[in-house]
Amino acid sequence: MQRCLWEVGWIPCLLTFLLVSCPGFKRPLSTSERVPRICIVGSGPAGFYTAQHLLKHHKLARVDIYEKLPVPFGLVRFGVAPDHPEVKNVINTFTQTAQSDRCSYYGNVTVGKDVTVEELQQAYHAVVLSYGAEDNRILGIPGENLSGVYSARAFVGWYNGLPENRDLKPDLSSKTVLVLGQGNVALDVARILLTPLDLLRTDITEGSLAAIASSKVKRVWLVGRRGPLQVAFTIKELREMVNLPGARPILDPADFAGLRDAIKDVPRPRKRLTELMIKTALEKPGEKEAKIWASATREWGLKFLRSPLEILPTADGKRARGIRMAVTRLEGSGESATAVPTGEVEELECGLILSSIGYRSLPLGSSVPFDRKHGIIPNHLGRVQGVPGLYCSGWVKRGPTGVIITTMNDSFDTAQSVLEDLQAGMLNVSNTKEGFESVRSILQSRGVHPVSFSDWEKIDAAEVARGQLAGKPREKIVDPQEMLQLIGH
Repeated sequence: MQRCLWEVGWIPCLLTFLLVSCPGFKRPLSTSERVPRICIVGSGPAGFYTAQHLLKHHKLARVDIYEKLPVPFGLVRFGVAPDHPEVKNVINTFTQTAQSDRCSYYGNVTVGKDVTVEELQQAYHAVVLSYGAEDNRILGIPGENLSGVYSARAFVGWYNGLPENRDLKPDLSSKTVLVLGQGNVALDVARILLTPLDLLRTDITEGSLAAIASSKVKRVWLVGRRGPLQVAFTIKELREMVNLPGARPILDPADFAGLRDAIKDVPRPRKRLTELMIKTALEKPGEKEAKIWASATREWGLKFLRSPLEILPTADGKRARGIRMAVTRLEGSGESATAVPTGEVEELECGLILSSIGYRSLPLGSSVPFDRKHGIIPNHLGRVQGVPGLYCSGWVKRGPTGVIITTMNDSFDTAQSVLEDLQAGMLNVSNTKEGFESVRSILQSRGVHPVSFSDWEKIDAAEVARGQLAGKPREKIVDPQEMLQLIGH
């Protein structure tokens, strides 16, 4: 300080010293310290986990999250079964991320319609597409469009309050329901249909709870093209079904003959899962189980080696009355085994058919590469092929598989690719980007009113208050217009 005063002049040095000492002083950022502006499309687990990793590992990055619905959290809100509230606890972590002073949430903005990906690329240094799988795979068989046939995705959306499915009104007057698919979603819908009403005081919507209360459903079949060693559900979900109050399992012992030897060398999760099925099918139940199953008024079962051929119509040709299936056999073994028709055919009477054969992602504009065969955006470690600065995470990156922790790890990997590209100078942050300030004027010109995270918190509080009146944790608002009116939009 002394050398500075005598050799340079004491007044400039004193001013510099006072400025640097001032608590509010911010020195100019060097090129390497420019603020990266990053936007994420989609506010489900993939979007929030990507944001979380970016904010944690880059101390200057600002992240904006865009969501087409007014409300956040994607499949955690609309996909997780209402009787699995513990899975939804991850919302607390996502809320902490959204409340960061370097993170902003903009709901009620449909990317591809209200603002294009190209416009986002102009406003941000990096754009991450995390919009998930918003459609379902089709069966591709005659009768698929008959009344009484629904995708499991739409059925789950109906009882979970997804706005697009709020008017589904499935007919639950049939005694027998058939679910095509043997994954966790298939077990979810079967469990919801068979669970006693007093156990459904969850955040299930009022309308669907009323419909289930008057349901005539007594039996649910879960049908798979392959065998017991290829089921896609996990042991936790299977155990819930086996122990479901008021319902007994129907597993054909012939399907499990000889499987004890076949599972000796399979991975432990598959082994434990198969052992539970074998125990349920082949072993005499304990006294407690036997008593419960004997008095059960509902039942569920697994049908293997069946592939749908045609939905059978009622006499007037308007509704489903049953299904025709090909009996199959397996070629190969383990996960790679394929189902081959035997030539034998079987028919089953059922008035409600739910297709649970998987979700699929949709393309987002002509500027974003899309692999229609696999339903993903072509990428390497989350970097969209051929489009620098564009990234993807979650189901649109890898396909609709895995649980929330799978999505977490996958999203962290994508965020790490963004961080590495920033570090390597592949994203030019010396070129200042305005982020939402640029997008705001675009949205205003198109009459779009974004919903902030504090707006969402008002909707959240209203839902919780309505739930308390009904003796539930929350009563979801299912109409987006009602949500917007609630916050004065």
